[in-house]
Amino acid sequence: MQLLSAGGADDACKPFLKWAGGKRQLMPQLKRYIPEGFNEYFEPFLGGGALFFELRPQKAVLADVNQRLIRTYKGVRDSVDEVIRRLKEYPHDPAFFYRLRQADIDAGTDAEVAAWFIYLNRTGFNGLYRVNRVNRFNVPFGRYTNPTICDEPNLRACSRALANTDLLVTDFENATAKAKVEDFVYLDPPYVPLSTTSSFTSYTSGGFGAPEHERLRDVARDLKKRQVSVLLSNSSSPFVRSLYSEGFQVREVAATRLVNSKVSGRGAIAELLIT
Repeated sequence: MQLLSAGGADDACKPFLKWAGGKRQLMPQLKRYIPEGFNEYFEPFLGGGALFFELRPQKAVLADVNQRLIRTYKGVRDSVDEVIRRLKEYPHDPAFFYRLRQADIDAGTDAEVAAWFIYLNRTGFNGLYRVNRVNRFNVPFGRYTNPTICDEPNLRACSRALANTDLLVTDFENATAKAKVEDFVYLDPPYVPLSTTSSFTSYTSGGFGAPEHERLRDVARDLKKRQVSVLLSNSSSPFVRSLYSEGFQVREVAATRLVNSKVSGRGAIAELLIT
């Protein structure tokens, strides 16, 4: 059974991607509800992977439905030298940014996808990842003076942390299907909008609406029956509170959001930690 922060101080790392809803600033609160020891770690909504990189578990299953994101993690895990070489060659230049943005990146190697994703993430507007209906990345060039495009020491540390992980392109139910007694699952889904009257329609059209949140609740309940430790994050909305009103412990915490396309979406907001 592994303990928190399985790696040593020399292996300390942080997320190599900016990510909307990233959990670095919530880490002290999250760690209060993580079991002292667990067997295997599961994170099926990977995003920036802040909790994974904080814990650096010896064995993990990491998943997301975003294929480019998972290929980026594979590139960093398996070909970090190539990723670093490419990033060091990429200039902070708007013309280069827009040329790279238009590249047919899905035909490239995992290392090429990783360098593409990291560069656009570090130099694009506010670190957003957004695509149009034909899966074209469409975030504009960011207003940065001197962004860190290639953090070589951190990328190498992240590569070591990812060495023994399974990286899957799949949904949360499939990703956690093999979780068993004394494993630990962290669920950080797309959040329910706080104002459902104004945005729930567009939110559900994005593929993760009320039915998916209900299914996620049922999966969390099933994991508990299998004696798997579960921690779940979501917004402090009435819908979420009603979903988890029976059989779960719900705690409200204050979180600061820095990655958002709208200034009004940044700053301190209430979120829920559910166990």
